[in-house]
Amino acid sequence: MKRLSIAIDGPAGAGKSSVAKILARRMGYTYLDTGAMYRAVTYESLRRGLADDAAIVAMAKALDMTVAPGEGHMRVFLGGEEVTAHLRTPEVSAAVSRVSAIPDVRAVMVALQRKLSAEGGTVLDGRDIGTVVLPHADVKIFLTASPHTRAVRRYKEMGGREAGLTVEAIEEEIRTRDHLDSTRAVSPLVPAADAVYLDNSNLTLEETAEAIMAICRKKAGEEA
Repeated sequence: MKRLSIAIDGPAGAGKSSVAKILARRMGYTYLDTGAMYRAVTYESLRRGLADDAAIVAMAKALDMTVAPGEGHMRVFLGGEEVTAHLRTPEVSAAVSRVSAIPDVRAVMVALQRKLSAEGGTVLDGRDIGTVVLPHADVKIFLTASPHTRAVRRYKEMGGREAGLTVEAIEEEIRTRDHLDSTRAVSPLVPAADAVYLDNSNLTLEETAEAIMAICRKKAGEEA
């Protein structure tokens, strides 16, 4: 079967990342963790002591970043050195939002993501993958579920341990975030015109991955 580039978009709580990882593992594809890529740029900027946006952009443009599949995650290399273990530190987590918001850094990372996906065999997830990052992806999925279903999932993930946490409160937060994400001026959360809309309210993560695999098999068959 032809190795495809797969873009999965959708709102918070739809299970995009979990499904993307399952899909990549079952298909023998590389899961491109876009967040980890921005974290790698952030890590390198901190390691070099860069604070100025222009200096960070220049560094990002010259950065030799490669990725490889790992056990349950994507491995990231900078100049041949693996930095995966450094990407989730408190220091990187505290700085990644600012670095990833620099427009030219985003442009560099989008270009790299497109390059890595050009030969197929990749899965990316996010909120603008099919519309902005990979507008020519072979398969585009808009994965969603009802706000209530997503709230219940999030509640279970959190274990209901946080004081005052209720499904209703989480659902209200999700509805608010959905509205903000879908109405923002830059890269709003909307399905690509040629995306397959998949509601997984009544599907497990494994069943969702299988449904997407069926879509991929059909797509590959059409292009054979």
